Amino acid sequence: MEPLIEGSDLRREAAGVGVPYLLRNSYSSSVETMRKTTTRGARLLGLGHFQPERVLTNDEISTMVETSDEWIRARTGIRERRVVGPDDNVLSMAVAAARMAMHDAQVTAVDLVVLASTTSTHRSPNTAGRIVAELGLDGAAAIDVNTACSGFEYALGIAEQAVRVGNANTALVVASEALSTFTDWTDRTTCVLTADGAGAVAVGVSDEPQISPVVWGTVPGLTDSVRIEGNPQRFSQDGRHVLRWALTEAAPVAHRVLEAAGVTISDIDVFAFHQANLRIIEPLAKALGVTPEQTVLRDVEESGNTSAASVPLALSKAWHRGDLVRGSQVLLFGFGGGFAYAGQVAQLPE
Repeated sequence: MEPLIEGSDLRREAAGVGVPYLLRNSYSSSVETMRKTTTRGARLLGLGHFQPERVLTNDEISTMVETSDEWIRARTGIRERRVVGPDDNVLSMAVAAARMAMHDAQVTAVDLVVLASTTSTHRSPNTAGRIVAELGLDGAAAIDVNTACSGFEYALGIAEQAVRVGNANTALVVASEALSTFTDWTDRTTCVLTADGAGAVAVGVSDEPQISPVVWGTVPGLTDSVRIEGNPQRFSQDGRHVLRWALTEAAPVAHRVLEAAGVTISDIDVFAFHQANLRIIEPLAKALGVTPEQTVLRDVEESGNTSAASVPLALSKAWHRGDLVRGSQVLLFGFGGGFAYAGQVAQLPE
């Protein structure tokens, strides 16, 4: 009987010495399988979104705090936003957006759901698990992610890797937020920003990668710059520090995302930045050298800041309006609470 192989024997495999033929052949087959797996990629199959019916205008907010429509537009670019009603919550919005994405993708079977939210109140079972149950997805894996404003990009990064290595064939990536329920409606520096909604994408297998590797990280010095804390828990932020980072550091990080994807600014058709504030979106686009021929999503004007949901919400709305060309290359880039950031380049469905 051949002896069992120990670590030293495996290291000698490269030279084909000291390893029984049967195991050497099996080992080689495993390596070949891994090599084949690396050629598998992930792609976007469909998009979906949901917004509550309740529209909250700047004029209405001006009756709550000392502000005005002119003041809010000048400092944020926001005209109006949507907020949850009595029948809306993080789960219900997530399920609606996910259903729309599945319908758009024409898929019925999903084996992974990744939910991004910083405002979900579900601890156990998690919100992703509840989405699986609501949609009747048989045995799908369920993961919740909380990195606030970059949550969608983190969640998509997880799903892309799972599909690429063969742990999933079809994934749902959903971001859903009910920020209005954590808003201090007496603080005019934050209540003019926050809003609610959800966005989702379905992700599937492709012969060639159509979603680039995620570039993600944190800025430890800004950890407490965006918070939801206290009793009751309320959203607050150090707007000055967030704005400074966005104006000075966001563009270099975005270039790292492009480099990881093997593309340049000129290859990008659509720029989907976190919809935090038009005063951040427009300077960032300028710093990157975006041209008038390229599209910069500005959904913040009518949807406000929906944290993790802002990028997929803006992208899906533009997609379903017919504003975007099939097969377009999109730069996805989120940053905020944590202080976390993440981004990738993805191709819209053909």
